[in-house]
Amino acid sequence: MDWLRLISNKRLGQEYRHPLRHDDRSEFKRDYDRLIFSAPFRRMQNKTQVFPLPGSIFVHNRLTHSLEVASVGMSLGNDVAHALCQRHPHLQGTLFEEIGTIVSAACLAHDMGNPPFGHSGEKAIQTFFSEGKGQPLQHQTSEAFWNDVTHFEGNANAFRLLTHQFKGRRPGGFVLTYSMLASIVKYPFASSLAGEHGKFGFFSTEQAYYERIADELGLLRLSGEGQPLRCARHPLVYLVEAADDICYEIMDIEDAHKLRLLSYDETRQLLSGFFDEKTQKQMAERIVEEGVTDNNEKVNYMRARVIGLLEYECAKAFIEHEEEILCGTFQGSLIKHISERARDAYDVCKKVSKRKIYNSKPVLDVELSGYKIMETLMSHMVEAVLTPDRFYSQQLIGRVSSQYDIDAPDLETRLMAVIDYISGMTDIYALDVYQKIMGVALPIV
Repeated sequence: MDWLRLISNKRLGQEYRHPLRHDDRSEFKRDYDRLIFSAPFRRMQNKTQVFPLPGSIFVHNRLTHSLEVASVGMSLGNDVAHALCQRHPHLQGTLFEEIGTIVSAACLAHDMGNPPFGHSGEKAIQTFFSEGKGQPLQHQTSEAFWNDVTHFEGNANAFRLLTHQFKGRRPGGFVLTYSMLASIVKYPFASSLAGEHGKFGFFSTEQAYYERIADELGLLRLSGEGQPLRCARHPLVYLVEAADDICYEIMDIEDAHKLRLLSYDETRQLLSGFFDEKTQKQMAERIVEEGVTDNNEKVNYMRARVIGLLEYECAKAFIEHEEEILCGTFQGSLIKHISERARDAYDVCKKVSKRKIYNSKPVLDVELSGYKIMETLMSHMVEAVLTPDRFYSQQLIGRVSSQYDIDAPDLETRLMAVIDYISGMTDIYALDVYQKIMGVALPIV
């Protein structure tokens, strides 16, 4: 793959206007601004990241997480651009120098397709079709559709959200640049190749869009003629993934400390493990010198140092493995290729997080409740589109925004409209609709 071809500011849905653009403002900065000001981006402030939405202690939600990932992504992209422009002088003065902005915009968008209640929401949509009330629909739908919904994936849903022409919208969805859209597709293959992990990059309804983008950018096609589509990742996907890996793991540790799931000593030990003894001593001395006595502030300082280290390590790994990345032979994530000390410390954090955070009572309670709410919404809404002439069905369908093609004559289109509607809800709105459906909340009470 070639950098000069991989970085394109051509816009999906407005290809005909590409030769006419002469705006001094970067097209990639326009992507960033368009996402920041969008309704789906704002809705992430009421979508669970890991912990329950905050009471008196403000932990991360999808919105704050995405903003932090975008910040780290900007640094990663800028550092890589600077180093590779020195290695390849012909890239200087080209769009390649703007990859920090591309990565940052992609980071803003990477979680926009996630449904309410995090991964339990994804699972509820999948299992409604694979083992729930939607199972009989397999015989009424295509194999491609069935693979899509039984492996429902937030990453693929983000690509749909950004590219699909919903009713009343313009062609190309958000009309974003090709390079930015390619940079969010973490699993660049069809749902029939999702396998046991259930990961894929685009629904069958948006495959043609992805193929157009992949062909324009020169992404390596790994599938043969007649096989399900599979491509090599766009190289910038690795930087988006690294920014996400850095933020979710380290920020979850900080949140767990605030919620007292981890003691200060446990948190200090986890974060200081990324550094050698000399650096640990210097960090401790600086905390004393600056008169910091609040444990939360101490954790903030250590967290910042860890994120800085991991950003440096991941940028270095990308630069060192540039050739493999461009050849499509690079294996694993950038985190897997950082220095041994940092990688070991990161793995320890992952193990502790799984044991003490992701299996903690507050997190499990959200997953249990969220799963039931999503299951109920799916059950009632799908029944409504299967029997649209019933009075109750019409009441439910009447709640759905006009942008979703809920009245389409085609069954698969109606079912996808249900998924679009429910996956776009915030946690709070999903709970509100659930309570009204179940008759446990009335607007007048």
